[in-house]
Amino acid sequence: MLPEVTATRYVTPLREGGSLPGLMEADDLGTYVVKFHGAGQGRKTLVAEVICSRLARGLGLDTPDLAVVDVDPGLAPYEPDEEVQDLLRASPGANLGVDYLPGALDVDARTVDPVLAARILWFDALIGNVDRSWRNPNMLLWHGRVHLIDHGAALIFHHSWTNLEASASRPYDAAAHALAGTGPDVDAADAELAPLVGTDLVEAAVADVPDEWLANEPGFASTKAVRAAYVGQLTARLAARESWVPSLRALRREAAS
Repeated sequence: MLPEVTATRYVTPLREGGSLPGLMEADDLGTYVVKFHGAGQGRKTLVAEVICSRLARGLGLDTPDLAVVDVDPGLAPYEPDEEVQDLLRASPGANLGVDYLPGALDVDARTVDPVLAARILWFDALIGNVDRSWRNPNMLLWHGRVHLIDHGAALIFHHSWTNLEASASRPYDAAAHALAGTGPDVDAADAELAPLVGTDLVEAAVADVPDEWLANEPGFASTKAVRAAYVGQLTARLAARESWVPSLRALRREAAS
């Protein structure tokens, strides 16, 4: 389970994020980029962040540490920005904290090792990540390693639990992906990574999501049923990978031409 900390001070908003995440200090003396459940994108963004980060780590890809950050709305009156005040008041209790990586640099996608690039592309296709484009790579270089961030736009299927079979086999459009031009050997990545995405890994990733972010999901009788649906859909996506790996193979041919 994710560690739980309590926010002690709101430092500054990070306005490059669409949901207005904020930099906050916590009682463990850590500093976190906090993503709020009261933001316009809601709890499902936080759910996707947790599941995808856990899956990434299971595949040997680096992501920042995560924590559940308890936010007291009583912090709101001390903030001069009314938008921040409203967000803090709308987000009592459990929010998502992403460990702040001091000194991290944006990654130039052209410098990413082709083997790593292929792994990242395969991972993004698995989770349906639409938010790692050349405009916004969402990769940070920290201590010499590429760290993947911002997966809230992935797992699109959970915004409407219908037509799941089509969602599982939907091809992945990587044309605008930040790493599309690296000539990735996706078949090698597939052979390496697919065996790692077992039921145990997927269940562990889903288990890290706090119950309250899954509660009251329409069409489900319990949070246990919601977790099972995530596991089933991600497992189905893996099983249907011959429907989305071919589009990734094409990137290698295009880079060679």
